[in-house]
Amino acid sequence: MGNSDGTASHTGVVVIGRNEGDRLRRCLVSGVREVPLVVYVDSGSVDDSVKLARSLGLEILELDARMPFSAARARNEGFGRLRELDPNLDYVQFVDGDCELCGGWLGSGATFLSNHADIAVVSGRLREKNPESSIYNTLCDIEWERPVGETDACGGIAMMRVSAFQQVQGFRVDLIAGEEPELCVRLRAAGWRVWRLSDKMALHDSAMSHFRQWWKRMQRGGYAFAQGADLHGAPPERHFVRESRSVWFWGLGIPIVALACTLLIGPFGLVIFAVYPLQVVRLALRGTRSARENWGHALFLVIGKFPEMLGQVEFFFRRGFGRKARLIEYK
Repeated sequence: MGNSDGTASHTGVVVIGRNEGDRLRRCLVSGVREVPLVVYVDSGSVDDSVKLARSLGLEILELDARMPFSAARARNEGFGRLRELDPNLDYVQFVDGDCELCGGWLGSGATFLSNHADIAVVSGRLREKNPESSIYNTLCDIEWERPVGETDACGGIAMMRVSAFQQVQGFRVDLIAGEEPELCVRLRAAGWRVWRLSDKMALHDSAMSHFRQWWKRMQRGGYAFAQGADLHGAPPERHFVRESRSVWFWGLGIPIVALACTLLIGPFGLVIFAVYPLQVVRLALRGTRSARENWGHALFLVIGKFPEMLGQVEFFFRRGFGRKARLIEYK
């Protein structure tokens, strides 16, 4: 039950999932072995996810399919069910169904929040379970590696103070991605702080083996950058403004300039495209991991600007024509 002081007993867990298969079993078991209160929120799975959760004796919430699915909506509704079951909970751990919590994390996270009344969110070290199985899993493992200490944002696997989460009314359900950094923007504006510990928190199982999966994931990220900048891009926050500008510069600006120069001065204009391999070299030489990981990461960072650009275009297209956001799934 976590730390011996019983702090973890004041914590509930919300697991969200959709067709996660055996990964969901590992996730659910990792939660129930630490705390008694775990709510599983299912977003229209067609596998045995609900049956599995029921066999473990968990509280299950199946989302109404007549409303759009999103991680933000699933977490909010799971949180609501937790509060119905135990109105006295102090902390809630959000975890995706493709992750498994590390033993002792819930106690460590809850103890930290208990000792720091001004902190709303705490997360720990998230690592990829099988980073060597594909380059895409390796990229995720690099992405999860973040500095410890005070930070601006968290990911989807994090522990939150119930009172702070309620104060800002939870996640924005109209966001299809990037809902966690956006929540942290509002929490910090309300005077709360966000922290990352060095403690092991969870293992993530991306199970990405195809380029198309990675491409869609990056496209979703570009959409999130555009929507985040649209919401909080004004000073002083400038949320996702730098990321969005980088996407447009590398994903569209350079190709337009290169093609324009080619029309004006002929084939020599194509030399401008050399900036892409030069950027790969620059990023690879700055890497801190193995040579293989550094070069692979650098290459995909540069390539990733193109699906991110498509995500930005999709956001502005949908906003301009008054269309609702649609979930961009990569699994």
